Amino acid sequence: MSERESMEYDVVVVGAGPAGLACAIHLKQLKPEISVCVIEKSSTIGAHILSGAVIEPEPLDALLPGWRDSPPPICIPAGDDEFYLLSKTGKHKLPKPPGMRNHGNFIVSLGALCAWLAPQAEALGVDVFPGFAAAETLHGDDGTVTGIRIGDMGVAKDGSHKANYTQGVDILAKVTVVAEGARGSLTKVLVQRFKLDAHSDPQGYSIGIKELWQVPAGRVTPGKIVHSFGWPADPHTYGGGFLYHLDGDRLALGYVSGLDYSDPLYKPWEAFQQWKHHPLIKPLLEGGQILSAGARAMATGGYQSMPKVEMPGALLIGDTAGLLNVPKIKGTHQAIRSGMLAAGHLAQKLDSTGFDAKLRGSAVMAELKKVRNVKPGFKKGFWFGLLNAGWETATAGLSPWTLKNTADWSSLHKIGEYTPPERDYVQRTLPPRDRLASVYFSATEYDEDQPVHLVVSDPSICVTRCKEEYDNPCTRFCPANVYEMVDDVMPDGSTRPRLQINAANCVHCKTCDIKDPYEIITWVTPEGGSGPNYQNL
Repeated sequence: MSERESMEYDVVVVGAGPAGLACAIHLKQLKPEISVCVIEKSSTIGAHILSGAVIEPEPLDALLPGWRDSPPPICIPAGDDEFYLLSKTGKHKLPKPPGMRNHGNFIVSLGALCAWLAPQAEALGVDVFPGFAAAETLHGDDGTVTGIRIGDMGVAKDGSHKANYTQGVDILAKVTVVAEGARGSLTKVLVQRFKLDAHSDPQGYSIGIKELWQVPAGRVTPGKIVHSFGWPADPHTYGGGFLYHLDGDRLALGYVSGLDYSDPLYKPWEAFQQWKHHPLIKPLLEGGQILSAGARAMATGGYQSMPKVEMPGALLIGDTAGLLNVPKIKGTHQAIRSGMLAAGHLAQKLDSTGFDAKLRGSAVMAELKKVRNVKPGFKKGFWFGLLNAGWETATAGLSPWTLKNTADWSSLHKIGEYTPPERDYVQRTLPPRDRLASVYFSATEYDEDQPVHLVVSDPSICVTRCKEEYDNPCTRFCPANVYEMVDDVMPDGSTRPRLQINAANCVHCKTCDIKDPYEIITWVTPEGGSGPNYQNL
């Protein structure tokens, strides 16, 4: 095999999200002579980005002081805030928690924001390369991270090289900045290799499922923000919805389910569809149409689950480091802050050493510490969690204790060892009719003749232990219908169960890599440019 081509930079950033792009922009602002490139696996910048998103603008003000004169395409000043506790047919308006008071904030499409940031990075001299997946990190003889390897393209499902085969390039760098979002594939390997979580709790996650709707004129109040909790979640499942009024008669709406849920029969996608049928939401949507849809995991472990964010030759920023403020339901400001902190650190010396202490001593970590006990409190049930959240808010997180987080995969009860909650669901009439229809609205595209990027290390477990103990929860927790149990007909007429992986449906949410109770599913990067093509999510 021919020697692999390589490119050299001072800094390579993996992931063109808000953290990665902020890091690249600020680094060039501080030290223009430093060479920087950003690698992004999606076909275009922003195509894999999905978030609420209401953003606090102060970090963006610091990064790009004149941004308000030429804002991103979707950028609506926050207006009225409403916060509800829902029952099946009723609602109770509650006082807004401090973190949900959004005066001065902006509703944006985070994907559109990143697509807007990328040209500004390029104008400063950053090389931005969409459509290339960072498949693995490179290491020196002493283990130091020396860069990343782009995944090969044009490889057939059987491993053979197709006519368009192109060997991936090695990108060598003095420092690699990993900004690939929640449950990144490189991050997972680096955390294990360098034992970055040796002194932290397991990371926790939630799955956010979102849709963008065009609705009849007169229903939208641009800037209005609605959050809810309660129905359709049962008292032992962390969940809540959001509804953001955009311009152009558009609504952004979604539902977040904590992946620490215990019910093996729970379906996050179905919970979202049920929430849309609540009397508070449904009248806004009837007669409208979906423009775009998708799903994404978010890191919700917070302060006690943040791993060490430096290792020889590399550092972690943004949601990769787990910087989301869960009670605020906001992480973009934290991502931009961490990217700018990393840039300031690297402008002084092209060395990752000392960044962990710098991040932990910053406003980023101070914000997380104040709310560290809010999300873990809900593990003891809805009402305890609500009371605990009130206490932690009133004391600004000054409690002398820190509640523990456990791995999401370990929380699932086995079939027969629990009492299923009463769902109290309604008959659905709004689109989409099923998960496959939802995948259509994500504009997901793959060359199907490529290796399956969802690797099950022992498929026999799926048809034996997992079937018996959990009734194959992957068939329910995946929002894209990737996993199916099918029966193969044998020559003698008998049937044999088999796990079928519909990898071409995958929207890169990473839920399977997180929630699988046997930890046998590993999400690896598909061919660059594959996956969803989100529009304004």
